[in-house]
Amino acid sequence: MNRWRTFGTFLSATCLLTAWATLAGADNWPQWRGAGQNGVSKDINLPAQWSNTQNIAWKLPLPGKGSSTPIVWGDRIFLTGSDGNDLVLLCVATEGKMVWKRKVGGGNKAFKGDETNSASNSPSTDGRHVYCFFATGDLACVDFQSNIVWSFNVQDRYGKFSIYHGIHTTPVLHEDRLYLTLLHSNAHWVIALDKTTGKEVWKHHRPTDAQGESEQCYTTPLVWNDGKTTSIVVVGCDYATGHRLTDGGEIWRVGELNPKSKYSTAFRIIGSPVAAQDLLIISTARGNGPVVALKPGARGAVKPGGEYEQWRVKAAPDVPSPLIHDGLVYLCGESGVLTCVDAKTGEQVYKERLHVSRYRASPVYADGKIYLTGRDGNFSVVKAGRKFELLATNELPDEFTASPAISNGRIYLRGFKSLYAVEAAGK
Repeated sequence: MNRWRTFGTFLSATCLLTAWATLAGADNWPQWRGAGQNGVSKDINLPAQWSNTQNIAWKLPLPGKGSSTPIVWGDRIFLTGSDGNDLVLLCVATEGKMVWKRKVGGGNKAFKGDETNSASNSPSTDGRHVYCFFATGDLACVDFQSNIVWSFNVQDRYGKFSIYHGIHTTPVLHEDRLYLTLLHSNAHWVIALDKTTGKEVWKHHRPTDAQGESEQCYTTPLVWNDGKTTSIVVVGCDYATGHRLTDGGEIWRVGELNPKSKYSTAFRIIGSPVAAQDLLIISTARGNGPVVALKPGARGAVKPGGEYEQWRVKAAPDVPSPLIHDGLVYLCGESGVLTCVDAKTGEQVYKERLHVSRYRASPVYADGKIYLTGRDGNFSVVKAGRKFELLATNELPDEFTASPAISNGRIYLRGFKSLYAVEAAGK
């Protein structure tokens, strides 16, 4: 009898620990756009309103500028940044104190005037190590105590970068590998690295016939599990492609994103792909660039109107990546126009003006709300759903190009000057 009671106690404790671990994992924001790489958080009780004096848990001045989104694991926040000429990885406690600062590289540089600098690539973490990459090519694995486990310069290994506005892609962590795309005028590679050692697992050449600036891109790859297959999705240089995890080989390729009949040599793609299990959303370039919805199971060349293409509409933003949630796709234009389309049909649900500013950060969803970030420190909070409803407009005295991170009841906003923790009063 005691043996069964002991077993029952053990089973209950095991279930409790499993539930706690699942909950704790859901609270983390371990990479750019969160655990699902989709900008969606399960957090609730988040505020719609804040200001420099309202619903701010804390504000921490940063040593220098950066545009990377912070990541969160447990009680630690990590973000890349600059400190003079140095490029650094910062560790901040969720209570708002700087824990440590580790120099990873040097040679910080401004890109596109005041737009960004060499600290624009967001870090990723598996809960033991943090992986950070900079526009200089410096790539490092750092443990939670600030020790560098391994590091190398990507330009030394894979060739000099040739890209107008700097390499700003974020390496994506999945299981025991780190996936990196290098898409610029001197190289077009999809690369898998062993996350423990930094050694190359495979390198796949991704061919393109793009010309001029169109052969350069700024997107981050996406790990997509479509219910049957897990693959790496890469968008840029006039195409979207899906790649095998085993060797990087190409599974499918979406073309006609930059049609030859009216070809643009300035068709640079910045916004990254996003997916639900049953649909992949591919955003391209500003102007009349298409947004394409791709069905699971694609193989070979995918052409407009083909069996694997769900829809294609001309609505691509410039920099912000799309957001997909609950059957709707949200597209934030660079000038502050929010377009919502039906995820199944591509039909426009609404198109509304937010705040007149430059929009560089990607929208995020949590607690029934869409959070949108203006460059000038103006934040729009829109109710999720088919009817446009502006819940709040908020301002902070800073400039923002980083996307928000959400974890454990807080919204973390990274400005050029400070890191802000937004939390509902009384929590």
